Amino acid sequence: MASVHESLYFNPMMTNGVVHANVFGIKDWVTPYKISVLALLYEMTASKLTLPERRRLNKLILPLQQGPDLTLDQFLKTVEECCPQTAYAVKLRLHEMADGELKDMEYFFSTLTTPFTSFDTEPYKTSVVGLFMRHMLLAYNKLSFSQVYKLYKSLQHYYHSHYAKPTDGQVGLLALAADDSEMDLTSTEDTIERIDKEELDTPLHESELRNDNTTTKGPLSQKQAEYFLARQAYLLKNDENKALKPAALQEELNNMLKFNPDFAEAHYLNYLNSMRVQDIFLSAHSLLHYFDRLILSGNEGKSNGDDGYGRSLRYAALNLASLHCRFGHYKQADLALQEAIRIAQESNDHVCLQHCLSWLYTLEQMKGSDSTVLTEDSVKMAAHFCLPYLASLGIQSLVQQGATQGKTAHKLMDALKDTDILHWKHSLSELIEISLAQTTSIWRMYGKSTMALQQAQLLLNMSSLEPVNFGVQQNNTEAFAVALCHLAELHAEQGLYSAVSEILQHLKEQFPPHTQHAKLWMLCDLKIQFERHMNEGKCHLAEPLVTAISALNKTEGLYRKAQVLKALNRSTEAYSILQRLQVHCEKTKCAEMVIRVMLCTAELHWESSGFSTALPLLLQALALARQHHLQSLASETILHLSFTQLMLGIPEQALSVLHEAIEPVLAHGSVMDKGRALLLTARCQMAGAGFRPNGQGQADLHLAALAVDTLNEAAAYFSKLNCKERLRDVHYLQAQLHQSLGHTSQCNKSAMLFRLLDQELQSPAPPVSMRL
Repeated sequence: MASVHESLYFNPMMTNGVVHANVFGIKDWVTPYKISVLALLYEMTASKLTLPERRRLNKLILPLQQGPDLTLDQFLKTVEECCPQTAYAVKLRLHEMADGELKDMEYFFSTLTTPFTSFDTEPYKTSVVGLFMRHMLLAYNKLSFSQVYKLYKSLQHYYHSHYAKPTDGQVGLLALAADDSEMDLTSTEDTIERIDKEELDTPLHESELRNDNTTTKGPLSQKQAEYFLARQAYLLKNDENKALKPAALQEELNNMLKFNPDFAEAHYLNYLNSMRVQDIFLSAHSLLHYFDRLILSGNEGKSNGDDGYGRSLRYAALNLASLHCRFGHYKQADLALQEAIRIAQESNDHVCLQHCLSWLYTLEQMKGSDSTVLTEDSVKMAAHFCLPYLASLGIQSLVQQGATQGKTAHKLMDALKDTDILHWKHSLSELIEISLAQTTSIWRMYGKSTMALQQAQLLLNMSSLEPVNFGVQQNNTEAFAVALCHLAELHAEQGLYSAVSEILQHLKEQFPPHTQHAKLWMLCDLKIQFERHMNEGKCHLAEPLVTAISALNKTEGLYRKAQVLKALNRSTEAYSILQRLQVHCEKTKCAEMVIRVMLCTAELHWESSGFSTALPLLLQALALARQHHLQSLASETILHLSFTQLMLGIPEQALSVLHEAIEPVLAHGSVMDKGRALLLTARCQMAGAGFRPNGQGQADLHLAALAVDTLNEAAAYFSKLNCKERLRDVHYLQAQLHQSLGHTSQCNKSAMLFRLLDQELQSPAPPVSMRL
């Protein structure tokens, strides 16, 4: 990094990464802020600095030169964070000019070139610093005497406003903007681009969300506007938290568009900013204005002939379709997409048509239709026209569809492996992150928690291939949010709630509620809270969360509502909801939710002792889980089958079936699933040993001893989750088992623990035979 930042003195092409504005009517001028930057450069060259200090200051040069003008307080604070001694020297230099006479400022400009003209100097005349120095000196030398005097008075006001009240400083900035507009590099006769002082005092747009700390500023120079737009656009893409707040950014853009309403790039950034707060009207308005200004500027027409106008139109329609897709307006999106396709076909633009095709299958997926054929065609055409990004997105979409349709894991992973080769070959870091997040989700769906954890950690520890600009990493994408949510759920399944709170806190900081990916962690947080309350038997705390879950995901909300109603013994209402939910999920081909609904319906049959009625439903769920290779749901279904067989009086068959599921559950299951599986195993062992609660009959001591150990292990799992109702069941069975085996002390201990929990819960224990 040091060599990059130090090359600011040598490399004249460092500004190539900035998005260039095609039209912007304001020229560069000399301002008191630019004098402060010149003083900083002078002190950096004239004084002896350590290597770390020089590196830190070099990192500041480009933002200070091309960024918006800062107040003296902000400028000194920024420099002081890097090098306090240099900040003091700059402040002293400005004090000598502001508290002195006009000749002191003239003396500074006359001696400014001295450190830069020697042979051993660092900033060459073609470097970023050298060009800036020559530009400012040329601007100063072209000023008339009256303009030099105004510059000197502005410098005095700029310096002394640092010690004045904030309100005085804000008024001073307005006055400086008005004065500085007269010190243009153009001739004094060119008055067309001058800005009246009265016009500065009237903002174009007063927002209710306006930040009180923002001030109405004067016009930015073209370089300042370019740098500001490039920086904010990059931050919105890679680290939204470091970008300006939506209200503050809107204020800056309104001020920028006030001085130049035809600035196309400002309208596009306004569109991105509006998307942050889900403002559909302003986002569509800004997007259309962007393409209108792009066409009116005539830049595309000059380079591409008549095709420039049509190109803007078809991509405008395509962007409008993507905007409506984001907001769920599928009918409007389809109309805009058909318009883009028509114009692209008339212009024979195969690249635009390929983008349209990719959005077409995406739109079909959003509407719930089968788009496999469209996606395959899109991949073939993208490969034909050498568009690796679109081809990879199409393959990833096919993998997602294949996962929901029950494709085997090895086929999906082979397809993702092929796309990963394409990603690394073309350095498509964003698609690499999406691939890892998708792999994490697939392993979670298949029930392989260890593999899912490994893939999530791989994504979070991967260094981004994106160039590190503005001191940020690309870590606020949807892929990172998905991986972190998976991590939170995996830790919650193991009862590590302290780690879950840390992960969720990081998600809240990285993805604030107003960001587009915040819904992911909101839903994850609510689901974790719901499961925790249900495991602890606190239905009164879980019930209010159902409404919030439904607002984010209606299907999940209905399923959670049915679970709460079942726990409250309102079986009729729960059964009605589950039936409606099953019909809906079968239409949308959501196999996971269909299986969960079947399992929950089977539990409702248990409550009415309809164990034989539950068997066909469970067998159907098991077949569906195995068809889609959902190992975790298949194991849970086997647990339900084993419990049903136990209740039907065939414990040996139940124990035999249970052995098929116990290994995957202990390897990849949650703590709750492990405890339930072990508790069921112990009950099967007790029944298989010939155990009778009244002590009649001869029990198999070996199986009874195994049941004791299994119950102890199950109690450890339930204690980790603070699942007191389950612990009460375990202690009840332990007491009866120890009594049958003649272990008096252990029996008394288990009975005491059972009584303590029963008194604490203050609710009658449900029959052990009615739940898994």
